[in-house]
Amino acid sequence: MARLSSGDRPTVKDVAAVAGVSATTVSRVLAGNYPVAATTRGRVMRAVKQLDYVANAQARALVGGGPRTVAFIIRDLVGPLFAYIGQGVEQQTTAEGRLCLVCTHNGDPDRELELIELMREQQAEAVVLVGGGVRSAANLERMTQLANALDRTGSRLVLCGRPPIGPDVPSTVVEYDNEGGAFAATNYLISLGHRQIAIIGVGEPEHTTTKARFGGYTRAHKAHGLKVAKQRVLPGAYERESGYQQTKGLLARGVPFTAIFAITDVVASGVLFALHEAGLRVPEDVSVIGYDDIPLAADLTPGLSTVHLPHEELGRTAIRLALHRDEYALDQHVVLGTHLVVRGSTGPVPHK
Repeated sequence: MARLSSGDRPTVKDVAAVAGVSATTVSRVLAGNYPVAATTRGRVMRAVKQLDYVANAQARALVGGGPRTVAFIIRDLVGPLFAYIGQGVEQQTTAEGRLCLVCTHNGDPDRELELIELMREQQAEAVVLVGGGVRSAANLERMTQLANALDRTGSRLVLCGRPPIGPDVPSTVVEYDNEGGAFAATNYLISLGHRQIAIIGVGEPEHTTTKARFGGYTRAHKAHGLKVAKQRVLPGAYERESGYQQTKGLLARGVPFTAIFAITDVVASGVLFALHEAGLRVPEDVSVIGYDDIPLAADLTPGLSTVHLPHEELGRTAIRLALHRDEYALDQHVVLGTHLVVRGSTGPVPHK
């Protein structure tokens, strides 16, 4: 290997020296944005291989070379819903010839904002927020500022599975009928004769997903002239353990209920286990319905009735619209539909 001019890591100047050309010519060859003679290009690429040279990604970005990146920011990597939507994001990003960067905020809204700013500094072509988020006044104000900052640099804020920030905020929004799905689930239970329907997972009232699903639950009650009993509205995280513990607490307090609407399928899995542990049959004694229709839902015993989301379509559509926003200028806010999937976990209200 040729002797390096600057330590152990080869530079553009080292490549230029070995190839017998200027550093500017090496940069042009690597960027691919300027005509260079084939023989010169060949010498440069042989030197790159000889030195095992790796171009600095940030430097290449400054001259418009190298793979363009799309960043998607997600709550965590283990939540099934986030993973399936994220898979759609990654697949479409790859199909578009971009590099996909994944970041997690673990439910911390401040961390989410920090990551957006970091991805803006990294010149990501689009920054995709996957799943719902907090909607406090301070958060909305900062998110609006970041969306405008991204827009000024030719980037794009993309809300995937989250409602718009505001009417004049530059962003791409691909959401689903979150409230409508919750209305359909609750309305179905009411149609089966249930009047004492508990809801588990209403733990973050400012969270867009929680607010929409609880909104659909309450709207269905109102449509049938029913009141929502506070004792049957339970908080909790979007986790199996939360569903399990909240159901145990519901039973221990002797709160009357004939059905449970779990705010996610993962929560519903904990609900089912707690009911089984208590010796209650599903759906003969208690009906259970979830939300998201992740693959786990069909494998539970009994199979879980739930609301189906177009998981991967959400991610794919978000990326396609964001990267081709000139072509889809009139379609920067899309609402995809949901539908109810009925399985064995729901049935008529039990007759005492």
